[in-house]
Amino acid sequence: MRRTVLLAAGLSLAACTPEPTPVEAATQERTATPQQADIEAAMEDSAAGWNEGDMDRFLAIYSDAPDTSFVGSGGLVRGKPAMEERYREAYDWSQADPGERGTLSFETVDFRPLGSDHALYIGRYVLTYADDREPAEGFTSLVFTRDGTEVDSWKIVADHSS
Repeated sequence: MRRTVLLAAGLSLAACTPEPTPVEAATQERTATPQQADIEAAMEDSAAGWNEGDMDRFLAIYSDAPDTSFVGSGGLVRGKPAMEERYREAYDWSQADPGERGTLSFETVDFRPLGSDHALYIGRYVLTYADDREPAEGFTSLVFTRDGTEVDSWKIVADHSS
């Protein structure tokens, strides 16, 4: 009898336990912080640079520190000059028309402040093409640091994109 009562009590408690919320649903319900709004604005400006064929504007979001890192399928690259070389070799930057390079956009998947001057941004990038090619897309994890109070003072110090 005692086992039956304990089993019934356990089953009753289990039935009351809420289902875990999927990560995407939990992320979407969060209210954007001022940090997130500033970083998303910087991401939009960087994408606009890509879409206009303006390499300097696209890369302006990265810190000028020599140890700023990018990790992708080709391995680790450090410093903005090496990143620029990588992008110029991998994509057609010879003209402003993004036909070959694709039109870049970002979607925020997760955002976490890491104190007042650092943040983790996880997003999905999408490159769409004017021709029949399938969009290229993947995920990016970015660590930002702030070196001032302006929107453009948020800079990427570590980028891992796949």
